[in-house]
Amino acid sequence: MSSFDPIVLAVIANRLDTIVREMENTLLRAGRSAVLNMARDFSCAIITHDNRLLATAEGLPVHVIGMEYLAQAMCDLHQDLAPGDAFLHNDPYLGNTHPGDHSILVPVFFEGQHIFTAAAKAHQADIGNSVPTTYMPFARDTYEEGGLIFPAVRVQREYKDVPDIIRMCRRQIRVPDQWYGDYLAMTGAARIGEARLKQLTERYGVDMLKAFIEEWFDYSERRMESVIRTLPQGVIVGSGRHDPLPVLPDGIPVNVKITVDHDEGMVELDLRNNIDCVDAGVNESMACATNNVMTGLFNSIDPDIPHNAGTFRRVRVLLRENCVVGIPRFPHSCSVATTNVGERLVVTTQKAFADKWEGHGLAEGACGIGPGFAVISGKDSRRDSEPYVNQVFLGSQGGPAGPQHDGWVTYANSVTNGLMFRDSVEIDEQKYPIRVKEIRIRMDSEGAGRRRGAPGAICAYGPKTLPMTATYVTDGFKNPPRGTRGGQEAARSIAYRVLKGGNTEPLDPIAEVRLQPGELLGHALSGGGGYGDPLEREAERVRNDVLSQFVSFGRARDVYGVVFKEEVLADSLSVDEEATLSRRAQLRAARDSQPAA
Repeated sequence: MSSFDPIVLAVIANRLDTIVREMENTLLRAGRSAVLNMARDFSCAIITHDNRLLATAEGLPVHVIGMEYLAQAMCDLHQDLAPGDAFLHNDPYLGNTHPGDHSILVPVFFEGQHIFTAAAKAHQADIGNSVPTTYMPFARDTYEEGGLIFPAVRVQREYKDVPDIIRMCRRQIRVPDQWYGDYLAMTGAARIGEARLKQLTERYGVDMLKAFIEEWFDYSERRMESVIRTLPQGVIVGSGRHDPLPVLPDGIPVNVKITVDHDEGMVELDLRNNIDCVDAGVNESMACATNNVMTGLFNSIDPDIPHNAGTFRRVRVLLRENCVVGIPRFPHSCSVATTNVGERLVVTTQKAFADKWEGHGLAEGACGIGPGFAVISGKDSRRDSEPYVNQVFLGSQGGPAGPQHDGWVTYANSVTNGLMFRDSVEIDEQKYPIRVKEIRIRMDSEGAGRRRGAPGAICAYGPKTLPMTATYVTDGFKNPPRGTRGGQEAARSIAYRVLKGGNTEPLDPIAEVRLQPGELLGHALSGGGGYGDPLEREAERVRNDVLSQFVSFGRARDVYGVVFKEEVLADSLSVDEEATLSRRAQLRAARDSQPAA
């Protein structure tokens, strides 16, 4: 048994998380773009000097799991780390997620010794790609993306910017002031982390912190091992499919093999049985393939396990080179690595658990970044036709249902697990020359079940006075989120344009669309899949869904089998229990009479 004081262990662990939260708060308040200061598309972390993930607080899973790869690249490429250094890293072939995520790495020194690395990662509105977006599904390789790639490049020395790097970015990026503001926010966050870590070391000493780190990792590993032994033992194979692309008319199959081994106390996640890298921007980077399959795992087990290098000792991820969900072979593009195929990997993993073992896992949830999350660009007539580029987060895709809980309404993206924020309509309209016509819940879009998936949303927005370009990568149109254990699939994700006269026309699921003033970009977002038989859902829960206008009276009657004495949206709404029993028996009989699929 360890002699480390458990109270001190808890105090230091929470202090590290507090430091990360202070770093994140700095980014939220100091970021220039709406991607940072509203959507919160960023994460911070603390990494040990020998490149093990230590603390992440509320970091987005897609960002923080694998953050240690960034620090490893910094150490491998620079043997002369010194106080005052900072490094800019966005290279997906050297441990980053995708080029659109810029990371600032600050090695933290105490009395001449490298003790930690403070990391701040933030998605950028523009990185100088050949078109104004950081998501390029049609890019055949990294050269066609055209953006700036920084493989852990020193961007500060002795706490001062390296002017050449800053000039390169300001020249290449369409919104240089916005980018530089976000860069300063990231650097400031990392420097806050550096200062607080030095204070922590002064208080406890290097030897105490080194002992803490090893005990904290050992404790986390023990926690993970104990949870693994509560899982059923065996092998699971899950499969899913991303929607078609022009170069892949049958879509992209996603396969994961999961092995739970009690004797070894390990979970193995094998992604090697997947197709090779494709000539499109949807390939997973090594970091994304790792963090997305691990997110699916952690969604399926105890949520209170610390997520750090100690926990990861009990998870083995098997990847292969030149695989669409593996280790990309340069120069295959990883432009969209953080979302679409990655989200399919998350939901396929968690659904595999649910399909195999009752009480574990989740249905499928949000996938893809359609028009509700488009990157918009154009010129702002209010500011002398100054260019703007920004990714909006106005939509909301429904979260998946679990064995005990309904889906999360504001879930948004599976790779972020609901930790990102939705934009403020008012602030978006102030910062950018757009108007938002509507954002509302999409009735009857939930995946029905004993526990239902969350409904999606409907949103529509467009330019005010000058044309606007929007790029997006919808998934879930051809293959909507699936339910599990008798739960139903959710509504599909649909992109459309609202014309000046009010008529609508369908848009391609993946597109770059130019909108004229008076036109709107619309998105009917998918819900989350259901868990369990809808006819087993408590009638009172269905009543609440109807009153919330998540579910219509017709769907309550025909899918959930719940009949009301009077169909009126009022507190007096009451369930006709006798008619409900009869209706459910009728629906079960009709279902049982259907031939097996």
